[in-house]
Amino acid sequence: MTQASDADLQPGQLLARGVARHMRSHGFVSIEEFVPERGKRVDVMALGPKGEIWVIECKSSRADFQSDHKWEGYLEWCDRYFWAVDTQFPTELLPDGTGLIIADSYDAEIIRMGPEDKLAPARRKKIIQKFAMDAARRLQRYRDPKLAPLPDDS
Repeated sequence: MTQASDADLQPGQLLARGVARHMRSHGFVSIEEFVPERGKRVDVMALGPKGEIWVIECKSSRADFQSDHKWEGYLEWCDRYFWAVDTQFPTELLPDGTGLIIADSYDAEIIRMGPEDKLAPARRKKIIQKFAMDAARRLQRYRDPKLAPLPDDS
């Protein structure tokens, strides 16, 4: 399996890569395009060293942000919620009470910490298990691309 070059990636995917790199510097691991439940797909879900769960939505333009009507549904799946945008994005559009990350394809910086709203223990257990299963499936498909998908593979 070959790695995609920057030219093959969409602007939001490039932001997600920079965000994932930055999260790693804080001891977090992350999955891009994570589906916590049917009908929802977060750009980056990050799992911290103490089990904290952060959702980061990457917006590459004003139009990309204004077309996102699902973001509030992601709040119930994380302890903290962030927007990740580049330096050219008009950050005054972003809702108060959310975190802000400025990113590019190589790194990121947390400008404003998202407020903490801790998940219930049962929800945390469910999301961490799904995170682990999805990560393991992706790794297995990477190592064995001809492997038949499992019924729950998304």
